[in-house]
Amino acid sequence: MGTQVRELYLSVADTAAKLLAAPEVSGGWHQPSALPKLSVQGLAGHLAGQVFFIPMMLAEPAPSEPAISIHEYYAQVSWIGSDLDTPFNQAIRSGGEDEAADGPAALAARVAACVEELRGTLRTAPDRLVRRPTWGPWSITFDDFVTSRLLELVVHSDDLAYSVGLPTPEFPAQAVETVVDLLSRIALRRHGATDVLRALSRAERAPASISAL
Repeated sequence: MGTQVRELYLSVADTAAKLLAAPEVSGGWHQPSALPKLSVQGLAGHLAGQVFFIPMMLAEPAPSEPAISIHEYYAQVSWIGSDLDTPFNQAIRSGGEDEAADGPAALAARVAACVEELRGTLRTAPDRLVRRPTWGPWSITFDDFVTSRLLELVVHSDDLAYSVGLPTPEFPAQAVETVVDLLSRIALRRHGATDVLRALSRAERAPASISAL
């Protein structure tokens, strides 16, 4: 899975880089995005961050905390379903704005350069453990972290495209399947088996939402 998910990530990251360079994104830069309390600039910066995270994590020393699976990771994080005004979500919004502070052209160029660099480094990077300081006393494998950034890139590329009136980019089928598998498992934890089963099979008694995030 490691080699495959890295190749999928590179393909999706390249598509996200092209989206960030679209004139529609720069044209709507200071407008509200499709996400509450987040401008197009902030959303673009957050999307770009999912590319910048990879070399940053590779540069960090390996953690000593025990590893958990990617599904356990999503069960542990506190931001899923959290209020928009929590300090974490406020930091996400301000971080996105700051990341994109130099404007759309500069951000798109940085992302394109980072993707190009990752074409060499990502394929040969060891599958070591990684950890962010906001997590609990655990770590995940690097390939699982790449998978989590794949989810972020796919979801937020759709958000950004919708925000500026563009069609959602086309991604490799395996990338979408990987993301949908993760989202389905999160939705099961949030909403329970019955609601998810009905949403996927019985429109007449489906719940209003089984949103994973």
